Amino acid sequence: MDDIDPETSDVTRQDETTARMLAAIGRRIRYLRKSRDMTLQQLAASSGVSASMLSLVERGLTSPSIGSLIVVGEALGVRISELMATDDHAGDLVVRHRNVQPVVLPEQVMRRMMREDHATGISLSVDEYAPGTSTGPAPIRQRVVGHGFVIEGTLTIDIEGTSHVLEEGDLISFAFDRPHTIRNHGETPARTVWVNAERR
Repeated sequence: MDDIDPETSDVTRQDETTARMLAAIGRRIRYLRKSRDMTLQQLAASSGVSASMLSLVERGLTSPSIGSLIVVGEALGVRISELMATDDHAGDLVVRHRNVQPVVLPEQVMRRMMREDHATGISLSVDEYAPGTSTGPAPIRQRVVGHGFVIEGTLTIDIEGTSHVLEEGDLISFAFDRPHTIRNHGETPARTVWVNAERR
């Protein structure tokens, strides 16, 4: 009987977890679209994401970028955190990290949505950025105020052309409607906690 490589096994489990989470995100987008009586073509026109891409996303066959999730969420009237909050821990006093399934986005950002509090408009996620990766080539924008705390590693946050290098223990706070990108220029993963709040 062949030995199973532990690293291969871990990768397989991670791939399976990501596939399940992508399917859950797709179901969430389809549910929200249909509850608003929108066709794929109407959502495509409102978001700027093609109908063919939206169809693949809804069926869990492709991983949407952060930018795509943001504009699709805006077209549906929800935040990206609501699209990614596929585990319901709203009633839990304690949320265990191990019980929250991560989503690996195309930009190789691993996100665990720890809390989506609809009553206060606050969401909290733990994000991990692989070395040499970023949120994408184009700046992103959201209608929230974000507070990012670096747990480990180094991140560069570009906001409207100005770069801010954050190291372990640093905090950054800014309105996400300002065009920005998040990049890991380091050689090790960078882990952050993001607390985002709806703008008042």
